[in-house]
Amino acid sequence: MNKFKSAVAAFLIAGSVVSHPALAQDGSAEDLLSQLAQAEDARAAERLERQLRQEWSKSGSAAMDLLLKRGQDALDVDNVEAAMEHLTALTDHAPDFAEGWHALALVYYRADMFGPAADALERTLALNPDHFGALRGLGAIFEQVDKPHLAYDAYSRVLSLRPHDSDVIEALERLERQVNGQTL
Repeated sequence: MNKFKSAVAAFLIAGSVVSHPALAQDGSAEDLLSQLAQAEDARAAERLERQLRQEWSKSGSAAMDLLLKRGQDALDVDNVEAAMEHLTALTDHAPDFAEGWHALALVYYRADMFGPAADALERTLALNPDHFGALRGLGAIFEQVDKPHLAYDAYSRVLSLRPHDSDVIEALERLERQVNGQTL
């Protein structure tokens, strides 16, 4: 894996948030999202993100949770083929579980399948528009395929949900001149 691709993969994984559409509408998840957007510092934001991940990680099915875990475990050891099998089964059996799509997007990315990765991220966002991990992932893919305006837009949306994300702030600064030009 080349150096840029490794960095982008780390960026995608770092923004990963487990989500479920029914829970995204839940008052406690909405409250956590609101608090996260208004967090005063990175430490408070990190605590809120952990709580949000915990809320969103509930698939409602032990079998689906197992498929997700097996897929993530396979991805952790770079067994892309096994990860794809587990996560494809997950999305087939639980098409409304946003994190299944997000995890599958990571697998597609690792397999250099950027189109399917972007599609899986868009499905994640259709189920949970506040999934900032998916937004980060789209930003990273758009940046890699030289679509700086789309990357900038995706990263900007992340920052509205997660204002203390230093990697996203850095990405926006990196893209600023390409997207908005240079002031004279």
